[in-house]
Amino acid sequence: MAEIKAAQVMQLRKKSGAGIMDAKKALVASDGDIDKAMDYLREKGIAKAAKKSDRVAAEGLAEVAVSGNTAAIVELNSETDFVAASDPFKDLLKKVTKLISENKPANVEEALAMKTENGTLNDDIISTTQKTGEKVSLRRFTVVEKNDNEAFGAYLHQGGQIAALVVLDGADEATAKDVAMHVAAINPEFCTREDVPQDRIDHERAIFKEETMNENSNKPENIIEKIIDGRLNKFLSQICLADQDFVKDSDKTVAQFVKENGGSLKSFIRYEVGEGIEKKQGDFAQEVKDQMN
Repeated sequence: MAEIKAAQVMQLRKKSGAGIMDAKKALVASDGDIDKAMDYLREKGIAKAAKKSDRVAAEGLAEVAVSGNTAAIVELNSETDFVAASDPFKDLLKKVTKLISENKPANVEEALAMKTENGTLNDDIISTTQKTGEKVSLRRFTVVEKNDNEAFGAYLHQGGQIAALVVLDGADEATAKDVAMHVAAINPEFCTREDVPQDRIDHERAIFKEETMNENSNKPENIIEKIIDGRLNKFLSQICLADQDFVKDSDKTVAQFVKENGGSLKSFIRYEVGEGIEKKQGDFAQEVKDQMN
C-alpha cells in the first residue's frame, strides 16, 4: 500500500471539497492515485455533498437526549425549514443526539468521528445531505452530567426551534421540565446573580449612575445611590433565572417555585436554532424575474 502524505490529502481536499478523513480514506482505497480517489469520492457521493459546504445552513432543529445521568442538547442545521421538517433530517437529529449523550465526545470533531453502522457520524450526515439535496451540519452540542439526587428537565418549543435543558438539585423531573419551559420562553442570561460577572455589574451600575445623575441632579447622594441600587436590582432580576417571575405563576419567582417543590437551581442551557448565524436574505420575486429573463 502506498504511503499517503499530508500534501496528497490537502490536494484532494482542495479538488473535491471533502473532509480530511474522507480524503484520506479515498486515497487509501485508490492506492494514492488522486484521480482514482476523486472518482471514489464521486461514486460515494461525497464530492457532490462537499460542493454544498459553502452554503449557509441557518435553519434546522435542536434536540435533547438523556442517557442515565448524562444529557446532551444538540443543534443540527439545514439550509431551509422545509428540509428541517423532513423525516431524514429528523431521524438523523435523534440519532446524533442519542449518540452524543451515550459517547460524550469533547467537541464537534470528535462527534463526527463517532462510529455508526454506516461508518462514522460524518458519513451519516453526508448521506442525509445527499438525500435532502441541502447542506446538513452539526453546529454545536453540550453534554451535561448530573448525580442521582438531581433531575434533568427538557423542553422543546415549536418542535425544536428552541430547546432548553435544566438541572435541578433535589426536585423532580416534572418541576425541572416546567423550569425548562420557562427558560425556553423567557431566555435568561444567567442562572443566579452569583453567576453574573463583576465587570458586567460594574458596567451596568455605571450606566445607571449616569442616567440617575442626569435625571435627579438635585437629590442627595444617598437617595441617588438608592435609586441606582434599585435599578440595578431590577436589571439583575430580569436577566437571572432565579429572580425572574415564573412564567406559569407570576406571583412567585422561579427560585421560589423550585424551592416549593423541594429543590434548587443548578444550571440551564438554551439553544435557539440559527442564533448568531448570518442568514442569507433572498428576494423571491427577483429570483423569478431573473429566471424569466
